[in-house]
Parts: sequence; structure tokens; C-alpha cells
Amino acid sequence: MSLTIKRLSYGIGAEVQGVDLRRPLAQEAIDQIRKAWVENCIMLIRDQDITPQQHIDFSSRFGALDDHAALFKYRHPEFAQIFIVTTRPNADGTPSSTRETGVNWHSDLSYTTRPATGSLLYCVEIPEIGGDTRFTNMFLAYETLSEGMKKLIAPLQAVHSYAWAIHDTTSTRDPAVMKALIDVNPPVTQPMVRRHPETGRLALYVSEGITTHIAGMTREESQGILQYLFAHSVRPEFTYRHHWRPGDMIMWDNRSTMHQALRDRVPGTHRHMHRTTVLGEPSGALYDAAA
Repeated sequence: MSLTIKRLSYGIGAEVQGVDLRRPLAQEAIDQIRKAWVENCIMLIRDQDITPQQHIDFSSRFGALDDHAALFKYRHPEFAQIFIVTTRPNADGTPSSTRETGVNWHSDLSYTTRPATGSLLYCVEIPEIGGDTRFTNMFLAYETLSEGMKKLIAPLQAVHSYAWAIHDTTSTRDPAVMKALIDVNPPVTQPMVRRHPETGRLALYVSEGITTHIAGMTREESQGILQYLFAHSVRPEFTYRHHWRPGDMIMWDNRSTMHQALRDRVPGTHRHMHRTTVLGEPSGALYDAAA
């Protein structure tokens, strides 16, 4: 199979052309896609018409998949490996619990001790206007820091919290469900600078959507450093904004990227996505506030 790889932007991303995900790909093609994915941080595959099982089959070529037990409320009813992100109302007419998912910059599952290697998001439905996603390159975010800042943050650990991720939308969610989700996702610490296990490159590893403060510091003491890093990491030259079309799939490397779902839909229109999650390497530790 002949594949064509084209870059999407200066800072991040590539598109692979010549792929039909309805059919199993040769290992040579998978190796080519993985290489381009790791090098470019995100990979776009357009014009696909696939079932949930075909989505799972392709995703599993890149590693073991999460069954989303920690996000049990949002799993596909028939396919545990599919996490549904949708603005469609529930069957009983109540608002979707995932309609605000990912509205702040974040890296998937950084609030666990086994953050995701990759996420593969497939577009089922998108409004005529809006529903975009932004991505940023955290290799570049780290590499463009001053040597003084690199030295400062090199030994530091940051606290990542699922409770922080949902703090601005909990008023519209079922408190009992939120408590259950937080109980299985207690805060963890992660290195502020993370070495990519496949490339060896260093990446900044903090996000406004998940990171609460620097371990060993108060939130007030942490704020100046973190606010600078949050703003620096999403400089326009590091980013790519994707305008979705039905049939698009984007796979991103959570070890080197962040992403953000924009609140830019016309009211009454809907965005419906299926996501698989490739399990990652152990990283971080449960947070001991007393220590």
C-alpha cells in the first residue's frame, strides 16, 4: 500500500492519505503511520466510514486499549473500548454528560498513574459551523523555554487532578456520578518535564485543565510559574486548529501534545465523536498532600 504523508502546519501534525480503515492494514503501513505520528504528534486520516469495531481494530494496532472503567458513565453501551463524546441529549431528554468534555487544554489521563499513550477520535457528526479542536506541540513548548526555566522545572512534580478537570462543569452534572468518578481518580503527581519513551525528546507536561499546583508549593506560590507555562505552551506557532468533517479520524500522542475542544458550536447543533484510548507507560504517583 502506498501512503502519502503531508504536514498540516508549521508546529504540529500530519495527514496520511491512501488509507482505508475498513480493511486490515499491513504491518509495514502501521509502522509508517506510527513513525509519522510520533514525529508529528498528531495524525489526521480523512474520509473514513467505519464501525465501532473497525475503529477498535485499527486502534489496537498501536497498543492495548483502555476499557474506560474509570470513565464508566461515558462508555459505548456495546463497546467498552469506545468512549463517547457527544452533545446529543440523552434518551430521556437530559443533557449529555460529555457535552463539555475537553473544553480546557489537557493531555488525556494525565491525572492517572498510567496516562494514555494515544487517543484516536473519530467524527460521526459535526455542526456546519463550529465543533473545532485545537492541538499544541509540547516538545516545542519545552524546547523554546529559557535555559533558566528549564533548570528550574527539571526536578519539579506537578499535581494533576480529575476533580480540577471537571470543576467548572460539575454544577450541571450528577453529584453522585462525579463523586464516584473522583473516588476512582484521586490526584497524582507527574513530572513537569517528561521524556518521550520512543524519541527521547523532552516535553513540557502541565496543563491548565488538569494541573492544580506544583507539589511542595502552595497554589499561590505555584501560580506564577504555571500561568506562564500554560500561556507559553499554546503559542500560535505551536498549534493546529482542526475543522472536523464526518469521517475524520485524528490520533494524537498524549506524551507530546495537549488538545482542547472549543465551545464554538451554534446552539442546538451537535457534535458526536467516538474515542479509543491506547494505554500508556506508568508515570507519576498518587499525591500525598501531607508529604
